[in-house]
Amino acid sequence: MGLGVSVFTITLGLILKFAIQPNAMQDPVDIHIVGVILIIVGGVTFALQLLMMSGVQTRRRDDPSDRDRIYRDDHRPPPP
Repeated sequence: MGLGVSVFTITLGLILKFAIQPNAMQDPVDIHIVGVILIIVGGVTFALQLLMMSGVQTRRRDDPSDRDRIYRDDHRPPPP
């Protein structure tokens, strides 16, 4: 799930929780509980996506093996 889907899930949960009157639907499922569940799931997935994106960026930037490989693969003679 991407960031956009997480935001959509949170928004849908907020709509179900706060915008729908409790007596508007006569379903056996409580719409407000479904809204709270969607808010929690969307928030957790949003946080996990941010955590995964930040981990990938720092690992790529601070990996010294990439820099060594770039200099070793260069076949020009060293400067005098």
